[in-house]
Amino acid sequence: MTPDQTTFHDALLDPAAAIPGGLSDGEGRPAGRRYNVYRNNVAVSLTEALHTAFPTIAKLIGAENMDGLAGLFLRAHPPRTPLMMHYGEDLPDFIATLPQLKHLTYLPDIARLDVAMRQSYHAADAVPVDPADLDLTPEALLKSTATLAPSLRLLRSPWPILAIWTFANDPTAPKPAEGAQDILITRPDYDPAPHLLPPGGADFLTALAQGTPLGDAHAAAPDLADPGPVITLLLQGQALTSLTNQEPVPCPG
Repeated sequence: MTPDQTTFHDALLDPAAAIPGGLSDGEGRPAGRRYNVYRNNVAVSLTEALHTAFPTIAKLIGAENMDGLAGLFLRAHPPRTPLMMHYGEDLPDFIATLPQLKHLTYLPDIARLDVAMRQSYHAADAVPVDPADLDLTPEALLKSTATLAPSLRLLRSPWPILAIWTFANDPTAPKPAEGAQDILITRPDYDPAPHLLPPGGADFLTALAQGTPLGDAHAAAPDLADPGPVITLLLQGQALTSLTNQEPVPCPG
């Protein structure tokens, strides 16, 4: 009897599972050995995909531990799509459930940063704003709404995630100090880059993303003394795609 798809699939991701009965090769012989080879190849491919998708996690916990984490994850979260660029987006929440990694309380947010960098890389393209569109009076600028690029990502964490991410990827970086960090990811010239936001910067960007005019967005971020540096990050990161003046046009006559 040929095994059903569920049995075949479940056994494929569990090396301890018995080989499903009823499998045969092209000549009618039992395909047990071939199934094991196929099962191993699938596990290796998914493990390699997770190493690629989460390079910072792999560096922080080591390659051997990353292999073990991948093995646990791929059995609990098999791919939902053949597009491997999306595989592993559930890993941050999965890490948070593992007692083995409970002491590394910042690790799920580092995984979210790895996910956000990958999402930014694969996001749709958008044409950045023309500098001529920014030639507005201060009053008109405050009443303008911004459209942000699809590649923009925003992360907020109680941990110094950018400092940890940088320390893991750059051996010359200083050891991270304690403290919360909010991170903006932009993708200038198709290369995602993380930036540390000033206090209130994340509130300002969240309001902008919701269509709030710049002046009201600044008011919604009382901890942000000056929105200028955040707007500069958007422009330098090619993350601002339009700026629309919402001021009503007076009727003629």
